[in-house]
Amino acid sequence: MKAIRVKEYGAPSVMTLDDVPDPVAGPGQLLVKVMAAGVNPVDTVIRSGTYHHRPPLPYTPGVDAAGVVAAVGAGVKAFEPGARVYIGGTASGISVGTYAHLAVCEPHQVHPLPDKISFTQGAALNVPYVTAYRALFQRTGAQPGETVLVHGASGGVGVAAVQMARAQGLRVIGTAGTERGEALVREQGAHHVFNHTAPDYTSAILSATDGRGVDVIVEMAGHFNLARDLELLALGGRIAIVGNRAPIEVNMRAAMNRDASIFGFTVWNIPAASLAPIHAALAAGLENGTLRPVVGRELPLAEAARAHEAVLERGALGKIVLIP
Repeated sequence: MKAIRVKEYGAPSVMTLDDVPDPVAGPGQLLVKVMAAGVNPVDTVIRSGTYHHRPPLPYTPGVDAAGVVAAVGAGVKAFEPGARVYIGGTASGISVGTYAHLAVCEPHQVHPLPDKISFTQGAALNVPYVTAYRALFQRTGAQPGETVLVHGASGGVGVAAVQMARAQGLRVIGTAGTERGEALVREQGAHHVFNHTAPDYTSAILSATDGRGVDVIVEMAGHFNLARDLELLALGGRIAIVGNRAPIEVNMRAAMNRDASIFGFTVWNIPAASLAPIHAALAAGLENGTLRPVVGRELPLAEAARAHEAVLERGALGKIVLIP
């Protein structure tokens, strides 16, 4: 089969499309034919060699994908060959990922994909939607009637957060950096949308809350926004840091004055007992139509390097996926 391989850490150009032996599902495992693989910002950090865990070289990147069950190992009863699925991780962890024609998974990493959800949409599910759910409901404890600010709402996690928050009865404020991004956030159901490149956008957010501030912030760029986020919180407000790329200096008096809480997390730390209900909630949302993954760009598997550049560019719209 064909797979992207990283033989040295570095720039996107270190990724090459190689021929590798077809993997085989062992007892208790599934073999999935990958129809689309999701690209996440964390994939670029791992590839650069700056992530806290460095997989042994060479390795195949990727955590998310969607496809069809090609074979099942002995003892697997939850899925049969031919089943449409989305996957979150592989049996080999980040050492042998989803940027490939085939992937071997453990049963808990495989989830049913409804017929009305395309494979490219399925590849946009795992990390973005699990992250959004974890941020909103398991870390910050967002409640119906509260106001949530999704900062950077036009990307994969942002879109997921807007959809989930609206479905659960929250008042949603979203930001984006382009007119196209703003339009996309409105389409997902945000009550108010502001351009975070405008010099007075924080004043506009406060005005939209009648000066009270927001209860919850889902933050995609903590290194850039955290200091300002603290000034936007209502009393008892909470911030979930989804993304951060550099150190930042903040005035913690702003947090103290608001009895604020700041939550940091990664999807890799989510315990199994917390992950199972997330995927159950995703299944319900996909079935009833409240969750609708948005794919902003599709690229051939051979263009993985371009995908890694694009996923870090400003003005992202939805999810970037690779097509084997």
